[in-house]
Amino acid sequence: MDQTLLNEEIRNQVREFFKDLNQEIAVLFFGKEQGCETCADTYQLLKEVSELSDKIVLEKYDLEKDAAVARRYHVDKAPGIVIAAKDGDQITDYGVRYAGIPAGHEFSSLIHDFLLVSSRDSGLSQRTRELLKKVNQPVLLQVFVTPSCPYCPRAVVLAHQMAMEHPLIESEMVEAIEFPELSERFGVSGVPQTTINEGAGTIIGAVPEEHLLAEILRVAGKKAEV
Repeated sequence: MDQTLLNEEIRNQVREFFKDLNQEIAVLFFGKEQGCETCADTYQLLKEVSELSDKIVLEKYDLEKDAAVARRYHVDKAPGIVIAAKDGDQITDYGVRYAGIPAGHEFSSLIHDFLLVSSRDSGLSQRTRELLKKVNQPVLLQVFVTPSCPYCPRAVVLAHQMAMEHPLIESEMVEAIEFPELSERFGVSGVPQTTINEGAGTIIGAVPEEHLLAEILRVAGKKAEV
């Protein structure tokens, strides 16, 4: 694709943000050849963003042809994105994922997550970090969004911070319009909606850190007292 998606003004703004990239990150893109309307644009977007810093390494995979890699990173949708830490040849997966194109307001989530993973620190409060240690079973956070939702990035980034902090927590932004069957399955009528463990918990709206923490602990069967 020859046409660029980012104009020079946005590129310059992103370059400024990327001055704060501390360590290398790996951006893993998963697409497929048929039945994915946004795969080409998603890869093009990631390519343009990745070119703005030498600390970003972009890798391209096919969801079906590279099924073993997709399974390793728990990716089952296209376009799928994993933002991981890269240290030499070693890639560390923090459970930070996207399903669907991070367009509109979600572009800011993408840039924020690049900085987050590069820092290797969730940025959560000490209380949240301590309470998350109680989680001893897998937790999947799926944050349903639309590109036009101004409140969605806050919910996405917070869920990704939770995933950064705990190895058993994974968090996936889901573009609700691109995955209508999934949205219908979980009764998504407004965004952002955070679905925990496929409906065991649900949060509507962009909520404070302690609210999401309490729901994660409730689903995981843990109490919130310190």
